[in-house]
Amino acid sequence: MTFPRPARRVLVAAASLTALLAAAACGGGGSSTPAGSSAPGVDFSKQGDTELWTGKDTSGNLKNVVAAFNAQHPAGKVIIHELPDNADQQRAQMIQNTQIKNPKMGILSTDVVWTSEFAAKGILVPLPADQFPTDGFLKPTVDSATYFNKVYAYPQSSDGGLLYYRKDLLDKYSLQPPTTFDEMKADCTKIKAGENNPKLECFAGQYNKYEGLTVNFAEAVNGAGGVIVGDDGKPNVNTPEAIKGLSTLADWFKDGTIPKGAITWQEEQGRIAFQAGNLIFHRNWGYVYNLAAKTDGSSKIVGKYAVAPLPGIAGPGVSSLGGHNQGIATNAENKGTAADFIKYFCSEEVMKANVIATSSSATREGIYSDPAVIKKFPYMPIQLKSIETAKPRPKAVEYGDVTLAIQDAAYGALQGQTQPDAAMASLQTKLQTLIK
Repeated sequence: MTFPRPARRVLVAAASLTALLAAAACGGGGSSTPAGSSAPGVDFSKQGDTELWTGKDTSGNLKNVVAAFNAQHPAGKVIIHELPDNADQQRAQMIQNTQIKNPKMGILSTDVVWTSEFAAKGILVPLPADQFPTDGFLKPTVDSATYFNKVYAYPQSSDGGLLYYRKDLLDKYSLQPPTTFDEMKADCTKIKAGENNPKLECFAGQYNKYEGLTVNFAEAVNGAGGVIVGDDGKPNVNTPEAIKGLSTLADWFKDGTIPKGAITWQEEQGRIAFQAGNLIFHRNWGYVYNLAAKTDGSSKIVGKYAVAPLPGIAGPGVSSLGGHNQGIATNAENKGTAADFIKYFCSEEVMKANVIATSSSATREGIYSDPAVIKKFPYMPIQLKSIETAKPRPKAVEYGDVTLAIQDAAYGALQGQTQPDAAMASLQTKLQTLIK
């Protein structure tokens, strides 16, 4: 699904939220406040039914959380409005329904990278600080929800990339989880030679032309020592390090280390392949852990897998920051019910229960050291470190144009249609026109 792009692209972007806030501070007063950053007269008390707009619930637990809230909240119920798997399609539908002022669209479960755009364009209203305190939340998750010193969405769930691996196979060949791509490829060579299984592939992440490709591209670039946007807020992808990151992925597609079919994979296709026993290594998010452990016949690797930090190309890997925040749509009719649900969902008690039920990654720091959570998910310290060291994707008001430019460059190189150095030179020029 696509939507019209503005003819004039004026972006407020930065490599980090710190740079963005610094720009706001330099403005010195009200004149620097962007559209949508204040919401005078917003009624956060009005009750009534409202819709939660969210991506597909692969965990199956969201309906339970909503049902529990509705049972305790007779003044207004939350109705799940499930969107497609594809993050780009989710974003497009939210923007389109803002344009038509849909009053039923109440709570938006937004990708962490949409905050700048959704705030600046007035899609979300800022949340009252007295009702939505951020004490106890991980700093990267609060940063991801903040625009010009205002919180526009409450941190719902966080994510740092993880390396899932076949522990049974690594143990069989006396191997340790790899810390670099070279080590991972060597492990695959040894395991595949020993197993002699034509269905067994080495590694895959998410490479279809959608937001997941932006994430995987950024991780390859960062893992090679490069950046997409520098600390000065300027694009910097036409570098030997960034080219090395993209070249490694392209070479792995070319020589079959990454299966060629993975060019069409999003999160779910990769998860299913890993659970079917067809991948030795798989890059994905925390939600996979719980699903791969199911004993209902959907997973062939129960008890055979484990989690490690992401490997990098020049050393240890660096995750892109993932996750979702919950905000209140500007045109929502019943903002009181929406606010009540967000506070309920993001409370310590409900968040902990949801983590235990789904292996999602919490935004509240204390949950990562909770004995019940650690007992069920011993990899949680790895997940916490992945989040704490993760790098945000470029924060831009017209993020859709930025991510599309990245996807175009990366996808062409992975398909062998463009040389990585040419792709990065072209991307550098494109981003310089988009990020000012």
